[in-house]
Amino acid sequence: MNRNAEQVVLAADDGTPIGVQDKATVHSADTPLHLAFSAHVFDRDGRILLTRRALTKLTWPGVWTNSFCGHPAPGEDLEDAVRRRGEYELGLRLEQVELKVPDFRYRAVDASGVVENEICPVFTARAASPLTPRADEVMEWQWTDPALITAAVAATPWAFSPWLTLQLPLLYPDGFGVAPLPLG
Repeated sequence: MNRNAEQVVLAADDGTPIGVQDKATVHSADTPLHLAFSAHVFDRDGRILLTRRALTKLTWPGVWTNSFCGHPAPGEDLEDAVRRRGEYELGLRLEQVELKVPDFRYRAVDASGVVENEICPVFTARAASPLTPRADEVMEWQWTDPALITAAVAATPWAFSPWLTLQLPLLYPDGFGVAPLPLG
């Protein structure tokens, strides 16, 4: 996939598509509202996949986040986009792809001043193949218990992507009441 050839769907405030822009130029200090998605992938044991964004990523490089994110192509079905991006970024076939938070949206500014400004439905899915991430997308990954990650994010939200910190309470409304594990 040629990253420079990717198109991002620009959106009106109500989510209506209003145009397209090259992905390579859409994220800046003045990023327009656009369509995206987030995916949280689980294994057969119920563990969630967290990834650490590659240092070459434009936004939030080196930050721990959900399994993967992406942008639907113009006219592309969101579930198809999730499957496509899971295969591209993680080498992962997905099953049981399910829309969990259809109306999630956020705006955040990273340390370099680059803005994320997205209407970003949140999906869950189950891994149906081994994980083989692309080094230019993911520098580290970890399968973990959802209760542990919700506790970690509640204790240290600055260590994670802003979209993950906003999405977890929506996916696990009771998860932030989990007490941290004792040390030692």
